[in-house]
Amino acid sequence: MNKIAFYIMNSKGFYVLENFIDKFGSSSIEYVVSSEDKSIQKDFFDEIKELAIKEKIKFFSRFENVAPIEKEFIGYKFAIGWRWLIKDERNLIVFHDSLLPNYRGFAPLVNCLVNNENRGGVTALFASNEYDQGDIIAQKSFEINYPIKISEAIQKAEPLYFELVDEIFTKIQSGEELNATKQDENKATYSLWLDSEDYFIDWSWSADKIKRFVDAVGYPYDNAKAYLNSEVVKFLDVEIVEDKVVEHRERHIGKVIFIKDGMPIVVCNDGLIGLRDIRDENYNEMFINFRSRFK
Repeated sequence: MNKIAFYIMNSKGFYVLENFIDKFGSSSIEYVVSSEDKSIQKDFFDEIKELAIKEKIKFFSRFENVAPIEKEFIGYKFAIGWRWLIKDERNLIVFHDSLLPNYRGFAPLVNCLVNNENRGGVTALFASNEYDQGDIIAQKSFEINYPIKISEAIQKAEPLYFELVDEIFTKIQSGEELNATKQDENKATYSLWLDSEDYFIDWSWSADKIKRFVDAVGYPYDNAKAYLNSEVVKFLDVEIVEDKVVEHRERHIGKVIFIKDGMPIVVCNDGLIGLRDIRDENYNEMFINFRSRFK
């Protein structure tokens, strides 16, 4: 029997593992490697570990020594949501959160949403020395209609991950060759990793872009942020508000212009945005007075 190994993280990894076991059985999996991700609110590490143990599949965390079993295993390895180098690239297939060659790198779906793309997708590709430059085995896409939160976009992507895994593993089982196509380097774009500074709102953006940004870095990510005086404020939900003529607008970006039904409305470089749900760093609700300015 042909077996595969999984290097998986987050809800997409758990979704694929759960559905793979349901269809092909745990005996089709040689081992599973996963890792915690402290940068997001919900990383599904515990769920992945518990499912593997329940199904009697060999499980390793990223910090355990996987090298001995990697050396012995000659089958295909599937990496989903994985962010680190896997030293043994033999038969390694990476599943990436974009329609490559666009958005190579990190947080591709976040950047896709911020950029107002009308389609997202998943790419299965062979691993390469340079990240996300390997030959493409298959791709699947989904339509994006705005407004959309990152959690909704992830839910649209998850079934596509499993569809690709299903199709590729079925070919592996039947001994069919996995054909792949080289990427067009002239069309490549890169999506960089996010650190804590990247979650802060750029108030020079339009209200439309700020709305997309807030939605794109919401749960399970760490939420959009801004400073109010010296305090960090988290933006869980915002809405576009009908714009008004603001004299010397460029000098007043980030200021509260109105408070309507308890909702602060803030001046953007282009447009106004209403703060429907804002919290402090501990996710406690906040009271914002009229003379407030976000930076």
